[in-house]
Amino acid sequence: MSARIAPESVSEELLEMTLALAEPERDLVILSEGNTSELIGDEIVVKASGSSMRTATRNDFVAASVDELVRLLRDPSADQDRLTAALTAGEIDGRPLRASVESLVHVAVRALAPVRYVAHTHPTDVVSLLASTQAASAFAEPVYTDELLILGRPLFVPYAQPGLELGRLFLERLEGYMNEHGELPSLVLLGNHGIVAISQTAAGVEAVSMMAVKSARVRLGARAAGGIAPLGGAGDYFERPDFAERRIRLAGTAT
Repeated sequence: MSARIAPESVSEELLEMTLALAEPERDLVILSEGNTSELIGDEIVVKASGSSMRTATRNDFVAASVDELVRLLRDPSADQDRLTAALTAGEIDGRPLRASVESLVHVAVRALAPVRYVAHTHPTDVVSLLASTQAASAFAEPVYTDELLILGRPLFVPYAQPGLELGRLFLERLEGYMNEHGELPSLVLLGNHGIVAISQTAAGVEAVSMMAVKSARVRLGARAAGGIAPLGGAGDYFERPDFAERRIRLAGTAT
C-alpha cells in the first residue's frame, strides 16, 4: 500500500499554505475543491479526498511514496481500481482516508524534479477563460511584466478526467515542456478544470496562484474594453540575469 496516515508529517508550512489558499476572498476553491502537497524525502504529503482546504487539519492529509505512484503512473496496465487502492491510507476517527484522486498531478511534478510545494485550485476567473473557446491560447502571451515575472511561460494541458487519464497526460505535457525550456513551469492551466501552481516555497505557490487570478481578470477586462494587446518582446526578459533572480525570489522557481 502506497499511502499511509501520517499527521505528524504535515508541516506547519503546508497547513498554513492550504488554509491561506482557501480564504473565501481569494476565490480559489469552495467546498472540497482543490488540493495541496509538500515533498518530504521520498514521499509527498497530499490533501485527502473529500476534505475542505478551508477547514483542513493534519488529519486531512495522506503521505504516499512518490516512486510507487510514479511506477503506477507509467504502467500502461494500471487502472483506476489500482490507483484507488494505492491512494487509500486507512481510517482515522472512523472515516476512510484516501489521497485525492488528483494526487497524480502532484506526483507527475515530482517525477521530473524535487519541487517542494504544489497546489491545485479552481479560481473562477481563470476557469472562465479555460472553459472558453480560446482556452488553449488564453495565456499564450503575457500582457504585463509582473505577470511574466511571476508566471513565466504557463503550460496549457487539455481537459482529461481526473485520475490516471489526467495524470498521464499531465506528465507527458510536463516532459515536453522540460525538453523545450529546461525547467518546469510555474503555472499549469488545465482546460475546463483549474490551475496547478509549482514552487520551491509556500509563498511562491501563493504568488503564482494569485497572479493567475489577476491575469485572468486583466484579460477579461481587456476583452471587454475592445481586445487584448499582448506584451511585446517577452522572450527577451528570460535572457536578463536580474529577471531570473527576481523570479527565483518572488515565485520560488526551481531554475
